[in-house]
Order: sequence, then structure tokens, then C-alpha cells
Amino acid sequence: MGSIDGYTMGLAPSSQIKTLKLFDDCTYNSSTENPAPEANLEDQCEQASDCESGVSGTDNGQEVHVFKNGLTRVHEGDKMRGIIRNKFLSSLSTCGLHTEVEAIHKKVYSGVMCQAKYQSFCVYARAMEQNFGGSANVKYAWYGASKNELNDILSHGFGHSTNTGVYGGGICLSPADHPIGSFQSSVAEEDGLRHLLLCRVLLGRTEIVRPDSGQSNPSSEEFDSGVDNLASPRKYIVWSTRMNTHILPEYVVSFRTSTGLEGYQRISRPLRRPSSAFIPFSALITVLSKSLPPDAIKVIAKHYGDHKAKKITRHELIQRLRNIAGDKLLLVVIKSHMDKMKALQTSFLRNCNNRGGNSGLQEWITSLRLGIT
Repeated sequence: MGSIDGYTMGLAPSSQIKTLKLFDDCTYNSSTENPAPEANLEDQCEQASDCESGVSGTDNGQEVHVFKNGLTRVHEGDKMRGIIRNKFLSSLSTCGLHTEVEAIHKKVYSGVMCQAKYQSFCVYARAMEQNFGGSANVKYAWYGASKNELNDILSHGFGHSTNTGVYGGGICLSPADHPIGSFQSSVAEEDGLRHLLLCRVLLGRTEIVRPDSGQSNPSSEEFDSGVDNLASPRKYIVWSTRMNTHILPEYVVSFRTSTGLEGYQRISRPLRRPSSAFIPFSALITVLSKSLPPDAIKVIAKHYGDHKAKKITRHELIQRLRNIAGDKLLLVVIKSHMDKMKALQTSFLRNCNNRGGNSGLQEWITSLRLGIT
């Protein structure tokens, strides 16, 4: 991030919204459904480190009706809208989600108090630069919650959040290229509309934070924030003491998901018991142990034990499982299990035709139990 001295000395809003560096460097064609392959959003986020990117500007866009004041609509045909929309849809489609973006709105930092908040973000960014000798590690990230919580954040800043707890006393956000983690934290309205915040985040130097660590601050002065994985993070953890200085909301994406997402809906409705054969939790833990670190498996097993001891509800167990394993991995496991069920069912029907109903049924039940317990 370059020097912000000139900008912090005079923070008057410009007459129009300037184009963020995040989008300047992306290859974009408004006639195509998806951005060019080389336009990796996370790579571009790493370059979006100049506070003089113009988030304080205003335009003549209509005021949003879903949220309170302070947002302007990013209209159809706008380059920024196209890139945000296409990257958002592309990222969710890789997880099997078919999504329609209803609107994108931009947070306008034009009032005195908003300018103070924006300036504070810039000052902290410069301080982190000087402290680290070069980079404040600025990233773009998603935050999902209910409409009411997002309204409060846009009006007053981050406060008590439902998106905390599993990773200690921190706010969890998802990397720009992986919005699925924040999607599961969003709350659908009665008409099915959901909302995600696209924020700029000062990560600084990161450390691994384990699930249910109870951590509420950096483990030492060497670190500023947390991640679930240093090499390929899927969660950014910003400590509650820094959430209003190190996170700057910039866009709100309002969207709907297709009602045909049967696989995903089975996970997103935890209180609904499956009507078909299901995978026992003990078997699920065994399968997940092949993809998750031992510490995460221990935490999942502990939650399962708490559920059996009636210390937590089934809903709480599933929510904690989703937060640790992630819906993408769970979808893969469930799909694999259902494919196995179909294969066993086909075998059962074949045996029934060849050997008679009762004999085939008994053999199929035996093979089913051996396969999943």
C-alpha cells in the first residue's frame, strides 16, 4: 500500500466513484458470463492495497430500499458490478450452487463520521506497513449474516455477531474467491433474498487459529489476525478488538439461490431429518478424518460426545460440524455416500429378482451395515 499522507490530509469525497485497483487489472468483457480465467480475484485483492481507491465517492445511483441510508446502487453495465457479479457466481457454481444476483450496492463514505472511519482504516493500514516494512496484507473478504445484522454493521459498525464462537473471539470472513463459507452464515428472508458484505480487510501477519481454541487475541505481538490454513485459507479471523478498524465494508451483494439445490438444502436445513438412508455420525467422522487435520477431528468428536450426553442439541452439533468441515467437503461426502446407497440398492433389486425378495433383502441389509458402520 502506498503512502496515504496526501489522502488523509484531505478526505473530501469525489464527484464520482473511482475505479478500485482490484477491478482495473481484471480482464472483463460485459458480453461474457464469466471473467477471463487469469482474472483471479484473490490475486487482484492483494494488489488492492492503496487507500486512495476512492471508496469515499458518490454517484447518482438510486438509494437502496433493502438497507438503510449510506449505500448507492451499482448499476447494470458498470464494470465493477460485472466483475463482482461474475466472480461471485463463478465461485459459488464450483460448489454446486446456482445463484442469481438481484442487486449490488456500494457503501458511500461521504459524511463526517464515515470519513473518520475510512481515515482510521487508512491510518491503521499505514501503521501496519511501517511495522512490517512493506505490506499490510490487505485482502478482500466476504461476511454473511442476516439483513438486520448487516444493517447494524453498515450503520454503526461491527458489534455482537452471530458469526463468532467456533474460532474464539473473532469475526470470521471468507476469502474473496471462496464466498461459500460466508454463504452458510447468511440468512434468507421470507422471499429467499440473501445478502453478503464484500469488505476490505487488514490481515497483517497471520497465524493459524484452531477451531474452539477460545483465543480472543493474537497469541503474540508478532501476529495481527488468524486463518484456518496458512497455505490455502478458507477463513480469515479478525479479533473483536480490531473488527471496526481492520474491516472496511465496501459492497453489499443481494442474491437468491435456486430452489433446485437438493444436495445443498439437505445441509442448510439441519432440523429436517433425512427420509432416506443416512450416514451414521461415527462413519462421517471416519471419512472426514481423511481430509481434515487431527485437531479438527478431535473437536468434531468432542461435539458428538456432547450431543450424545445431551449437552448440545442436534442443531448445534450440525452447525458446529459445518463451521469446522465446511459445506463443500460435507457435500462431497454426502454425495459419495448417496452414490454408494444407489449402487447397493441396485444390487439389492438385482438379488431380489434372482433369489427372491426375503433372501435378497437380508443380503442387502448385511452389506449396507458392513459398508457404513
